Amino acid sequence: MPGLLSTHRVIIPLLALLLLILAPGWCPASEGWPRQIAGGQGDITLPRMPQRIVSTSVTLTGTLLAIGAPVIASGATTPNNAVADGQGFLRQWGEVAQRRGVKRLYIGEPDAEAIAAQAPDLIIIAATGGDSALRLHDQLSAIAPVLVVNYDNQSWQQVAVELGRATGREDDAEKIVKDFDSRRQALRQRLALPPQPVSALVYHRDGKAANLWTADSPQGRLLLQLGFVLAVPPDNLAQSHSMGRRGDILQLSGENLADGLNGESLLLFAADEADADALLANPFLLHLPSVRNRRVYALGRDTFRLDYYSASHVLTTLEHYFVQG
Repeated sequence: MPGLLSTHRVIIPLLALLLLILAPGWCPASEGWPRQIAGGQGDITLPRMPQRIVSTSVTLTGTLLAIGAPVIASGATTPNNAVADGQGFLRQWGEVAQRRGVKRLYIGEPDAEAIAAQAPDLIIIAATGGDSALRLHDQLSAIAPVLVVNYDNQSWQQVAVELGRATGREDDAEKIVKDFDSRRQALRQRLALPPQPVSALVYHRDGKAANLWTADSPQGRLLLQLGFVLAVPPDNLAQSHSMGRRGDILQLSGENLADGLNGESLLLFAADEADADALLANPFLLHLPSVRNRRVYALGRDTFRLDYYSASHVLTTLEHYFVQG
């Protein structure tokens, strides 16, 4: 027995260390530079801590700002709509970007010349989504190291850890994730959930279509972490994943719109009360139990893409709706 106990004392710490090393985003405390980073288009080597980061993705720029990374410029989307401010930056981090002097590179279509003019030492692009500049990967790689990050199959916390290591901001990433998760866990204990399961979606203002968040999406993952149950769409719809290879959304339109919104309650992302009212008045949806019983909840216009800022706002809104007293 003494020999067996001695063996366990050696093996157990080794297993714990191995699990830690295999954890996403892990790096030793003493890790310095140069640093090799795993990306969606293969590993890249960063010779030193980045000082001039260009983000071509409005989704990833928010997380970079949240961890204090030196973002000097960012791509933008169409200004002044449900999700973006006058700059074309997402509403949840637009003011932060303005305070830090982040320059808008372009609107929509990526521009390699505009990126090169910033003389970046790290370029970050999204692997999928409407803000992906993946087709310019080879061209941009001639300017600076290019890190490709996939945000459609990870929580925003996982993306933050990944970006923290790439930018040398590991401690900042760990702090915001830890603070957020503590708040989330506390809120879960206080929530009085509406009838389950729920459908989580982005509702198009023309009333003819919606994007349904799947359990793989950051939005779906956050709701599951809070104790919500996601409704399972009919089999014929679940097989029709859309927007290319993305697994985070299911596009609904036409007769599929009502069929796909089969949750007992509807949670609307990138939406305000006016959007909820518009959905409640949609004559093609009046027969749904969620609509008939007015269990439709708008979670804010700044929740189209989740990062530290918007996910925190989601917690605040859910607390408003579902915490009593």
